[in-house]
Amino acid sequence: MITFPTRATTAETARDKASIGLAGDAVESIGKILDRPPALVGEALRSETRLTTRWSHGALHDSLPGLSSHVVMTYYGSDQEISWRCDGRRHASRTRPGTITLIPEGHDGRWDIAGPIEVSHVYFPQERLQASADLLAGGKRVELIGRVGFEDPSAARILELLSREARLDDPSSRLFVEQAVDLLCVQLVRGHSCFGALTVEEPRGGLADWQVKRVTAYMREHLEEEIGLDELSAKVNLSRFHFCTAFRLATGQTPHQWLVNLRIAQARRLLAMPELPVTEIALSVGYQTPSAFAAAFRKVTATTPTEYRRALLSDGAGDLSSSKQGRHP
Repeated sequence: MITFPTRATTAETARDKASIGLAGDAVESIGKILDRPPALVGEALRSETRLTTRWSHGALHDSLPGLSSHVVMTYYGSDQEISWRCDGRRHASRTRPGTITLIPEGHDGRWDIAGPIEVSHVYFPQERLQASADLLAGGKRVELIGRVGFEDPSAARILELLSREARLDDPSSRLFVEQAVDLLCVQLVRGHSCFGALTVEEPRGGLADWQVKRVTAYMREHLEEEIGLDELSAKVNLSRFHFCTAFRLATGQTPHQWLVNLRIAQARRLLAMPELPVTEIALSVGYQTPSAFAAAFRKVTATTPTEYRRALLSDGAGDLSSSKQGRHP
């Protein structure tokens, strides 16, 4: 027997479709590359904003197309390595509590996340962000900056509060959630947008010693990998521009020069082991070809890796007197 939907059923279906909106499209896209999709809770908020409570998913190694809304998330429990390749750059960090990952709408890329991880998400359209941004940016369109495991305890705390309130079904909770989402948008505009990056005060001094040590330790742990300014600046919660300025003030070198010196210092130690091929040493310190390794090595030491090894083995010296001297990390 054929049955026709009643008026109530038709209305419910229309309401369900309307509630999916842009956030639902983004959730569906993310769900396709995870072992379990994000579970939205409650009804759609203003401007089709949607929330999740805390939930878990496994490892991820896949590409995500550009999304129809912005997504911001924070993490709970033990941390995992996370990286995002977007627009030819690699952003990498760890999913530590107190950090956020921000995927602006339309930004695609390759994600690699060691799992499992516990997260909570907020999905919101540009309309919702812009409503908060208008109060700060004077009506100018604000573009968000992609972040991966970026330290922002304030935003992370707001996300945690939202994940708790999202499960409560009463008018006071909905009012709290709407206001907290607005507060989150203001924080994102202030610290993670083109407007915020332009209005952050330039640091008057260089990085603190602990900040230099943190960045240096990260470089040492990832010498064999591509290391970008985004992931380094994230370690000390600065924009790329201000990080470079502060790093040079603290060390007298650019982050790139500092990294090269670290790589060559490690290469010198490895060249003292005659059983290691020069090509293998080059790869272990981040150079994909022997020629690139030789060029970087010569620039720092005024000799080639092969000549340096030959001199080491012939006279047993720990260094070459002809090598350039300078500040090394």
